[in-house]
Amino acid sequence: MGRSVDKWVKENNFSCEEFSEIGNLVRLKNEKGLKISLCIPTLNEEKTVGKIIRVIKKTCVKEHKLLDEIAVIDSGSKDKTKEVATKAGADFYPAKNFLKELGPCKGKGENLWKALYLLKGDIIAWIDGDIKNIHPRFVYGLVGPLLLYDYIKYVKPYYKRPLKIGKMLYPSGGGRVTEILVRPLFNMFFPKLTGFFQPLSGEGAGRREILERIPYFTGYGVETAMLIDIKRKFGLRFIAQVDLIERVHRNQPLENLSRMAYGILQVFVKRANALGKMITPKAIKQTYSFIDSTLGSPFELMHKKIIEVQRPPMIKVRAYREKFYKKA
Repeated sequence: MGRSVDKWVKENNFSCEEFSEIGNLVRLKNEKGLKISLCIPTLNEEKTVGKIIRVIKKTCVKEHKLLDEIAVIDSGSKDKTKEVATKAGADFYPAKNFLKELGPCKGKGENLWKALYLLKGDIIAWIDGDIKNIHPRFVYGLVGPLLLYDYIKYVKPYYKRPLKIGKMLYPSGGGRVTEILVRPLFNMFFPKLTGFFQPLSGEGAGRREILERIPYFTGYGVETAMLIDIKRKFGLRFIAQVDLIERVHRNQPLENLSRMAYGILQVFVKRANALGKMITPKAIKQTYSFIDSTLGSPFELMHKKIIEVQRPPMIKVRAYREKFYKKA
């Protein structure tokens, strides 16, 4: 098992610098007749999303026609995310306004799922809306392996993740939920996925032909389930990971990470149980109890509903088939 993972890491691991000749990527894209879409899922990202759009659009749309569209899919921002994003030149879609017949859900995974319905690309990439050190490598590094290697279907990034505590910025220490929760679980139940350096990285890219055929959890568990499902359905060989050097973003407080971990654990248990990896209670708890340390002393026990809803593979949605397969 270890040798097969080591072999995959050696053969399917790339650096973004290998794909920095954007003109060559554009040539390959045109030769293969592909369209590429970029999705930025957002919730209250007015401080960073404008710069992200401007930097990517300048290099990957105006200077090089690598991207065919840049779209923000929003979870219900209360700040000026919409105004900032549209002014910077992105299309803006409130997620709640589309596929209403399937019921309301909210979260990053919901936005990624609806990107398949809203965007037109044969390749769809997504990057988070809170990146502070945005650079075109966040796009060309993700789509490069898909353009150069036809067998690769899905790309995950990894990078150094500085951690800011108070006024101090440490060169590493980000990705705490990965190291404390997800990596141990993968080692125990899905050892073939242990070669992913950062399985919860917020960016990714894939071909529509596979993205439309897997289910999506609507919250923070989406990345975990995607890796499990794509590996199971298509095989590890068709997945690659790319070094994007460094990612600086808004670090979440510990309380938020705790709730995020609980959502991911829900998803993991559901998926592992469905695959016969472990035995679980009939009902998975959706109420999370935690200590709110922000209220001062004495601490208070709080309770919050955390529900990870699973959306079906987009190919099973009637409105999607009518939109993309009506000629078939």
